[in-house]
Amino acid sequence: MDIEKIVSELKIHMQKWQKEAEEFIQRTPPNQLYAAIGVVIFTIFLFLIVRLFKRKSRNTIVLTGLSGSGKTFLFYQLRDGTPHLGTVTSMEPNEGTFILHSEKAKAGKTKPVHIVDVPGHSRLQSKLDEFLPQAAGIAFVVDALEFLPNCRAASEYLYDLLTRASVVKNKTPVLLLCNKVDKPSAHSKDFIRKQLEKEIDKLRASRTAISAADVSNEHTLGVPGEAFKFSQCHNKVIVGESSGLKGEIAELEEFIRENVKP
Repeated sequence: MDIEKIVSELKIHMQKWQKEAEEFIQRTPPNQLYAAIGVVIFTIFLFLIVRLFKRKSRNTIVLTGLSGSGKTFLFYQLRDGTPHLGTVTSMEPNEGTFILHSEKAKAGKTKPVHIVDVPGHSRLQSKLDEFLPQAAGIAFVVDALEFLPNCRAASEYLYDLLTRASVVKNKTPVLLLCNKVDKPSAHSKDFIRKQLEKEIDKLRASRTAISAADVSNEHTLGVPGEAFKFSQCHNKVIVGESSGLKGEIAELEEFIRENVKP
């Protein structure tokens, strides 16, 4: 009875508001009415433009991947042009906003980039959630030298990343960066891509149900009935190569500048 009474009173109030609105429209001169409608439309339009601008103005690039893949080397190469401080596995995110070292000669003509190197240790990967919503792009770093022993773990981490709600919603581009390719025994980027696709295909078959406790994985990957390919992802996924030790990071810098305009 209480609910019925509330609904009844709500209907009465709505009818009253509707009548008052009709009387207001009848009393208001057409010119003022049109002006008011114009202001409302303009305000909505301006709000949408601001939201769109904010969405496109993200300048954060997230470096992530398993521990030991060379992310910290890459971070310091981007910032200083040297891996001198990237010799110890990070246990806290390295974070900074700076002009890329290769672009310092263009000071004043290029836009600083916010780079975050997220530790790859399994206990610290949750820190990703602090940065992914603002990410303009994600570089997932893979150790091309020690790839096979870590293939399964890298696939699981990448699967979780690609199915995160913020990544799917924002269609955040991902660079699958095969690092340490300067080593003679390093695997090629094509081999790494194919192996990761195979492992992710196995993973998605075993993860048909989403745990109620795991709210980060709200999306599925691939096309049902077809072998998984990165081209099927909701967001763009490309594959590149680098050597953080030698400073061969052109493909990483190109990815950054594609998503954070100078």
